[in-house]
Amino acid sequence: MRAEVVIVGGGVMGTSIACHLARAGVRDVVLVERDELASGSTSKAAGGVRAQFSDELNIRLGARSLAAFDRFEEDTGQDIGLHKVGYLFLLSTPEEVAAFEAGVRLQNSLGVRSRMLEPAEARALSPLIRTDGLLAAAYSPDDGHCTPESVVQGYATTARRHGATILRHTEVTGIDVSGTTITAVRTTQGPIATNTVICAAGAWSRAVGAMAGVELPVEPLRRQIAVTEPVPDLPPNLPMTIDFTTSLYFHTEGPGLLLGMSDPDERPGFDTRTHDRWIPRLYEAMEQRAPALLDLRRTGGWAGLYEVTPDHNALIGESPSVSRFLYATGFSGHGFLQGPAVGEVVRDLYLGRVPFVDVSPLSADRFAADALRPEVNCV
Repeated sequence: MRAEVVIVGGGVMGTSIACHLARAGVRDVVLVERDELASGSTSKAAGGVRAQFSDELNIRLGARSLAAFDRFEEDTGQDIGLHKVGYLFLLSTPEEVAAFEAGVRLQNSLGVRSRMLEPAEARALSPLIRTDGLLAAAYSPDDGHCTPESVVQGYATTARRHGATILRHTEVTGIDVSGTTITAVRTTQGPIATNTVICAAGAWSRAVGAMAGVELPVEPLRRQIAVTEPVPDLPPNLPMTIDFTTSLYFHTEGPGLLLGMSDPDERPGFDTRTHDRWIPRLYEAMEQRAPALLDLRRTGGWAGLYEVTPDHNALIGESPSVSRFLYATGFSGHGFLQGPAVGEVVRDLYLGRVPFVDVSPLSADRFAADALRPEVNCV
């Protein structure tokens, strides 16, 4: 088998890249996924989409993706269950308020309609919270949430329609390199002759990069999500609500809620089994900020993997040492929401075009050069 491009990873990033390349007329695009499409981190994501970030690059990628999600059904024919209910960040310290005020100023300068709110305004939007100790909130009405698996299916269907090949249940076992040139990708279904590989393998990207001799500093970190029973009188436009101090977040999921928070005791690893170690801290956060959640029975949940980099910012670029090894990974929890824009960017990098935004600061080489880009608005 021969391909112009082999994409490793069948989540939102890989399928978005495949779709954008195929639509641009690139022939023989092959996407390789070792399991089912969206079976990795994408299917475990909370589905939030936003442009509220502290880093200009992330704001631009988020805003571009929000526009793509807006027209997704028109472009692909796939309903993604988009709920434009906004993101609401709850802020409890002067330092948080100052950081988000600066973020809102930057976001506004880039066309994002975010704004600061008083605690009473925040509770009017998200009545399940209490405002004791709350100093302010940040809100953007154009953010929201949608269904990750539907986004992947929309991209995959469109990519196939434009000639891309998607190989499921096919694992990459090696990448052959002659000098500095890629010659083939080895898989469990046989070799694919190619001179271009795009790594979109999420939490598994470090191993894929190593196959080609490229260092991608990505670590897997388990995050858990819970789903509740139906909640009576739930506001239909309840925003994605995040208590920034504790990282507790929730949004509507059918008639109930989807909720989660980070676990500071979690250690890097690929274990995606659920456990109850995080529950006491979760309940403590609920009691502090949203005590109404304590009365809700949990009816389900799951664990997935964040793909974390040292500065919690993405890796996007092309290796300077291995010709035509491109990568889009390490999004540290905001990969799903940036998938549409990053697909565009990687398409342009492959084609030698100038992308709509300069992603060179997100090169993996920044760690060797000590040029970190820390992202503040991570949950």
